[in-house]
Amino acid sequence: MTAENTPAPEDDLPEQLRIRREKRANLIERGIEPYPVAVARTKSLKEIRDKYVNLEVDIATGDTESLTGRIIFKRDTGKLCFATLREGDGTELQAMLSLDKVGQDSLDAWKSDIDLGDIVSVTGEITTSKRGELSILATSWALASKSLRPLPNDHKPMSEETRVRMRYVDLIVRPEARSAARMRPTVMRSLRDTFNNKEFIEVETPMLQVMHGGAAARPFKTFSNAYDMDLYMRIAPELFLKRCVVGGIERVFEINRNFRNEGADSSHSPEFAMVESYMAYGDWRSIADVTRSLIQNAALAVAGSHVVTHHDGRQADLGGTWKEMSLYDAISEGVGEQVTALTSIEDLKKIATKLGMKIDPKWVTGKLAEEIFEHVAQDKLIEPTFVMGYPVDTSPLVRAHRDIPGVVEKWDLYIDGFELATGYSELVDPVIQRERLIEQAQLGAKGDLEAMQVDEDFLRAMEFGMPPMGGMGMGVDRLLMALTGLGIRETILFPLVKPEAD
Repeated sequence: MTAENTPAPEDDLPEQLRIRREKRANLIERGIEPYPVAVARTKSLKEIRDKYVNLEVDIATGDTESLTGRIIFKRDTGKLCFATLREGDGTELQAMLSLDKVGQDSLDAWKSDIDLGDIVSVTGEITTSKRGELSILATSWALASKSLRPLPNDHKPMSEETRVRMRYVDLIVRPEARSAARMRPTVMRSLRDTFNNKEFIEVETPMLQVMHGGAAARPFKTFSNAYDMDLYMRIAPELFLKRCVVGGIERVFEINRNFRNEGADSSHSPEFAMVESYMAYGDWRSIADVTRSLIQNAALAVAGSHVVTHHDGRQADLGGTWKEMSLYDAISEGVGEQVTALTSIEDLKKIATKLGMKIDPKWVTGKLAEEIFEHVAQDKLIEPTFVMGYPVDTSPLVRAHRDIPGVVEKWDLYIDGFELATGYSELVDPVIQRERLIEQAQLGAKGDLEAMQVDEDFLRAMEFGMPPMGGMGMGVDRLLMALTGLGIRETILFPLVKPEAD
């Protein structure tokens, strides 16, 4: 055990922690197990709440149950003690312990041994109190788990950093955290249901890959002892899902974990969840319709409406058909002069300089155009908007636009000022694809850490014949952001955080 992981001596602990450890030791000395293997539990608190609704004041039901919960409120008086039990979903119930029901020794033990945060089992009759509060009137109780640390004070909420670092405590004390955690599986079920109704097949593809591809992103690198070779953590499942389409799985999707070794901020995480799908005989517009259905059905699943209410009370309407705008029209409007895919990099640099932007010398023409777009337009894209038509030199896996030179049939979907999803008319010509990947490899040789590699097996698959198709990728964590208004670290249950400083 390293020095920083060595438990502090008892004398060095804060008083609250020291007292609770002393209570644990005292319980053991008295032959009471502070962490028993099992305790009595006949129903959940939610089942009790659902069963006994609208009971009148001061009613004894005659029904005896054993209930468990974490103590989040405790008031000890002479002959009658009150506590509030809370279970994992946030359901609460009052427990009452009276001298005549549990006896003096048991009541004294409750007062001395039990603290806020402890998990207990209480057996007794379901009643309502004289104030009409649904309660369990205890005849006996048992400790299920002794909490050695106090819960945060209600009057001093945890900081975001502490909430993220100690999500287990966040889930105990904050309803919003419990709601966000339970919303994700609801959204996942909705996504799968929508795909299933459209006859898509779910597959799983490798997370460890011989070479990285399918996105412009810097990968995490690892090493396989068994194969004695370098491997990459997946940055996108695209190239394997397209192999599926070649093989005849014409409508395919995967809900996957991706890893990108790049910046972390309010909308980026090094490890994140994504849904990616491909539809043979579709294009960028048909896959946009699928994407809109996925998002709107997810809104219905969690809110019962296309209008969702964010954590701060703001409402966002995700219904109807969504606005479209041209990328280059948005740039032109934002900079006050005409910009197209044929505008030279020198002219774009002049525009960027006027805007006060820092220019990376490794940026290709299309990358600079995209950076200018984000600078002048991204924050304005609050309502759902498909930004259409991206530069060809930043989209090596996308089909050229059928009408506009220098542009590919790619859209990015923006909601609340961040990119939620991207969709393409996929490039299916293996000869052009090889040329595009060779160009990417040359950029990589010049130091572009996000450039793709030439994947010979993927090109071989294409050479067997890949049907026309539309494809899309959408961040699941970002979908939760669009539904809740939360930052990405609040929508991921356990996001990556740096170790705590000593």
